[in-house]
Amino acid sequence: MMNDMTTVGDYVFAPAPTPTIPVAGSDKLFPVRRIYCVGRNFAEHAIEMGHDPDREPPFFFQKNPDAIVPPGGDFPYPTESSDVHHEIELVVALKSGGTDIPLDKALDCVFGYGVGLDMTRRDLQAVSKKMGRPWETAKSFEASAPCSALHPVSEVGHPAEGSVEVEVNGETRQRGDLNQMIWKVPEMISYLSRLFELQPGDVIFAGTPAGVSPVVRGDLITGRVAGVAEISVKVV
Repeated sequence: MMNDMTTVGDYVFAPAPTPTIPVAGSDKLFPVRRIYCVGRNFAEHAIEMGHDPDREPPFFFQKNPDAIVPPGGDFPYPTESSDVHHEIELVVALKSGGTDIPLDKALDCVFGYGVGLDMTRRDLQAVSKKMGRPWETAKSFEASAPCSALHPVSEVGHPAEGSVEVEVNGETRQRGDLNQMIWKVPEMISYLSRLFELQPGDVIFAGTPAGVSPVVRGDLITGRVAGVAEISVKVV
């Protein structure tokens, strides 16, 4: 990314554009710096993935910022997989950050919220788990983070409850509620800030309820978090 003192000519080639998410009701764009994802943050999803749902410390993985698919975009079925799953999630977008953020100050960092899909090559993830390897090939591939427009806190507040659900071709696959999250949004932000220096532009995918399942080319995935936003993505 260029700063005030650099030009395109200072690079060996032109830098890639900054990934962005549109802001609902505005012509402004939210620049994405990093994408953090919270693993197994709904008890029933932890169980369906074969894990104990007890309240262990949260764990996180990252997606590449350019994995974002903005509203209206399609999800291209990825290579090297025959078992790609949807995971519907609340998206938390930060306007500020820091390190060691106190729990009671964490929500001050939030710009707004949206709805995202953590698309996952489940077959590659299973191999990685079995061999004790990282998850990047399963989670961080191109277009693996479709996202709705963001809605500012001034519009939607800080949602702590409300249905989270996804349908594929009109059939409900996932259904839960934000109040079922093991780690709430302030806790995620505070805990993450002990591991990383959070900054404006960071995005958190806040975990998915039970019911994750495979999709195929031609499927239409529609999802929503009540009171926040909706998302619609075609698998191509």
